[in-house]
Amino acid sequence: MHTQTYKIKGMHCASCAGIIEKTFKKTEGVESSQVNYGTETAKVSFDPAKTNPQHLSQKIEKLGYSLVIPETANEMGMSANEHAAHLGFNQSKKEKLAEIKDMKSKVFSVIPLAIFSIFVMGWDILGQFGFVPEMSRTLYEFFHHLLPIFATYTLFVVGKPYLLGMVRFFRFGKANMDTLIGIGTFVAFLFSFIVTAFEESLAPYINVEQNYYDVTIIVITFIALGKYLEARAKVKTGDAIEKLVGLQAKTALVIRDGKEQEIASSDVRRGDLVIVKPGSKIPVDGMITEGSSYVDESMVTGEPMPAEKNIGDTVVAGTINTNSAFTFQATKVGSETLLAHIIKMVEEAQGSRAPIQALADKISAVFVPVVLVLAFITLGAWLLLGSGPLGFSQALSYGLTSFVGILIIACPCALGLATPTAIIVGVGKGAKEGILIKDAATLEKLHKVDTVVVDKTGTITRGKPELTSIQNHSKLSDEKVLAILATLESKSEHPIAHAVIEHAKAKSISLLSIEKSEIIKGKGIKGHIEGVEYFAGNTKLISDLKLSLDTQKLEAETKEGKTPVVLASKSEVIAIVMVSDAIKPEAVEAVKNLHKLGIKVVMLTGDNKYTAQAIAKEVGIDDVVAEVLPEDKLNKIKELQAAGHIVAMAGDGVNDAPALAQADVGIAMGTGTDVAIETAGITLLNGDISKLVKAIKLSRLTMRGIKQNLFWAFIYNVVGIPLAAGLFFPFFGWLLNPVFAGLAMAFSSVSVVGNSLRLKAKKL
Repeated sequence: MHTQTYKIKGMHCASCAGIIEKTFKKTEGVESSQVNYGTETAKVSFDPAKTNPQHLSQKIEKLGYSLVIPETANEMGMSANEHAAHLGFNQSKKEKLAEIKDMKSKVFSVIPLAIFSIFVMGWDILGQFGFVPEMSRTLYEFFHHLLPIFATYTLFVVGKPYLLGMVRFFRFGKANMDTLIGIGTFVAFLFSFIVTAFEESLAPYINVEQNYYDVTIIVITFIALGKYLEARAKVKTGDAIEKLVGLQAKTALVIRDGKEQEIASSDVRRGDLVIVKPGSKIPVDGMITEGSSYVDESMVTGEPMPAEKNIGDTVVAGTINTNSAFTFQATKVGSETLLAHIIKMVEEAQGSRAPIQALADKISAVFVPVVLVLAFITLGAWLLLGSGPLGFSQALSYGLTSFVGILIIACPCALGLATPTAIIVGVGKGAKEGILIKDAATLEKLHKVDTVVVDKTGTITRGKPELTSIQNHSKLSDEKVLAILATLESKSEHPIAHAVIEHAKAKSISLLSIEKSEIIKGKGIKGHIEGVEYFAGNTKLISDLKLSLDTQKLEAETKEGKTPVVLASKSEVIAIVMVSDAIKPEAVEAVKNLHKLGIKVVMLTGDNKYTAQAIAKEVGIDDVVAEVLPEDKLNKIKELQAAGHIVAMAGDGVNDAPALAQADVGIAMGTGTDVAIETAGITLLNGDISKLVKAIKLSRLTMRGIKQNLFWAFIYNVVGIPLAAGLFFPFFGWLLNPVFAGLAMAFSSVSVVGNSLRLKAKKL
């Protein structure tokens, strides 16, 4: 099976998505299809031996839609960049803005006609009740002949998409929102036109003074205005992708054949040496080979402070070099870079569907046909039951008002927008905060989580040894002790030696000169510094030197996961430094905030239980399971789920991948392995656990937004349909004018999109 996501042209509403989806599913060779109105895309899984994108496009073209089918760059003899430009990937927003501009010109051309129609309608109604003088016959006749001209332009020029929706319904039996508006306004116009054309012949039977030209004009204006505002707002909901794409550097300065050359970033090859000057964007991912600088990585990590980068450190595409030039070797290019991966994840997540949307989709799919039937039943009921008490003319007038009103207020447009707009904004906001969400279902599940399981190394702790304390037993200063110890350890390859050297570097302590250095296998190292022989190593080495140590105190600290490094001369113990995997400074605050959200925190680790318990106590973790194998982690997740908990698991290693996959929501630390990131539903860039709290808050805000949207979408239809049908007319004399139905329908869509956009301003 081949799975591909395609752009779709011609979609106007949520029911369009339902029509396209059903058509694809009925096509031979298609296994599944998922059409998203919010992103105007279709994700289709199909058998290439039985069907192809061209055939799928043909299936929906007769219904007024089409697939945007990308051709491969190779087939066209183009570079990847030229091909992207040819396809209009760089102009997708340009096209959208051109479409919005066209909508704007049409909407603004009919607004004056609508204002004029409202004025005429208002004068007529107020005149009948004696609030203003009635219209003179001459003026009435003038308006009577002017309104049909306005209505003809409005319906056949601005209302063309709705008429096409009506035509498609009668030809293919496929109904969408446009069908409802098209039938409603066309019936109102046709009735008015027949009355105007055959006024004298019809005068004895119906009230020829009653026509609906103003309804046609005002309803189409309101709906077109609503669609224009909705389209403008929808462009804003997807701006996260645009901002991410804008982060990509256009060019790169590379060294080829010993010369500096400026080339397109897309042409950088793996292994190329790339020079980055101060203020420039880094074009691809790589490792620094020469120079050092501070790099603004806020787009990846969300951290405002630039990070120090030295030889051997990695740099990421899209980040900005702030102060010094450096050279790095390209390790990941094109679609392999972290930025490209982020863009792909955000695009896929914004286009995916949350389970809650299935409800809205099912309702939208049956809603349109039901509404059509309901509208015709209502018209028939008015004529059948109303002709006696009201007379045929009045019953027909009220019947048409109800018929048009139902068709217009029942449009399920807001229903279709309720979920995708909130998801688009939620996923985009997450990306800006350094929280990558794989799909909408993950975002929905996350808000129900009541237990968070965390790995220790790399999640709660930094994941590499650091010098955490110095006990100085000599008359030398701490700086001198560190200088001697770091000089000795510079001759060792042990990870603990690196921790000592890194600490000295951070304190700007220079190394001294050393002579006759020698590794003492399994125990430590010795060497002559400034004429004195020094030893650095474990307690066995000190025991061999027959020097005394407080072993009880050392054992207690060792149980907490700390490793002692003792510095001594032949005659005395100079200092003891402790090296351990330091707790991330943000971990304590993150656990505290998770507790505030009512979430239990469990730590799973392969480390020994004393170390795990000491760290858990310091961080405030509720429960600890130590000395576990990867399969034990998986079983613990299953055990928690069996007890009825909704579990999120945060980890960063290959050994965490099975547990991440089993958890209801898998959360990978961005500093971790690719396999952990691929398995997880959410990735926290920079491995910052405090972002987990933000992710849960974001999920809760997004779900609250979706529920509010669905409420508003439903309430307009539920309240509006009985009112439009005239159910309250016998009791209160209430009947919904189609003009107000159009206004309510347009307002419902705009309010749903507006409510989704509010998410952007919320603080996590």
